[in-house]
Amino acid sequence: MSPFFQELFDALNRGLIMSIALIVPSAAGGLLTGIITGCLRVFGDPFLRNVCNAYAALFRGTPLVVQLFILYFGFPNMGIYLTPYAAAVTGFILCSGAYQSEYVRGALLSIKRNQYLGAQALGLSKFQSVFWIIIPQAMRKALPGCGNEIIYLIKYSSLAYIVTVMELTGEGKTLATEYFRFTEVFAVIGLYYLALVSLAILILKKMEKAVHIPGFGKG
Repeated sequence: MSPFFQELFDALNRGLIMSIALIVPSAAGGLLTGIITGCLRVFGDPFLRNVCNAYAALFRGTPLVVQLFILYFGFPNMGIYLTPYAAAVTGFILCSGAYQSEYVRGALLSIKRNQYLGAQALGLSKFQSVFWIIIPQAMRKALPGCGNEIIYLIKYSSLAYIVTVMELTGEGKTLATEYFRFTEVFAVIGLYYLALVSLAILILKKMEKAVHIPGFGKG
């Protein structure tokens, strides 16, 4: 192996570790945020619904790169200082959570109301009815959409380099600029992301199969 490619793979492997460190907490945090926000958008009181709808509209309606710039470069003007890593993860969680909430909201609305009424007739409270009866059914329907958002998250984690987080794209861009070999560098970076996405798809398919109930959701 040539010295260039040896240096390239060393740099990208460092970046891969950072990318995974960004993706895992962002995916988990975004999913949790999406579930909570989606539930509040459907079952919350009018004030909470409006707040959550405004949050979803704001973060779905503005570019992620703008959100990251505000978190990292804009917040210091208000006396809030975030490390590059914290700014990136916070931005990814907030953006991903907004999209996840829409998948969850749609899935919750697809569950027939008599499921909720039946749970209350059995003596369950509103919280128990939603938590134990509605959400488990809805999440089975929301899983493909939520999984798709996680795949998007893997790819837009590459934007973290704009706030100086040296993940895959950041490490590759630095090396490509140094050697002026952009084609080789970004082709290899693309293969890294393809491998990450393929692994995520495999895991998500196994999760869908694990929670699948024969006949559920079919006419």
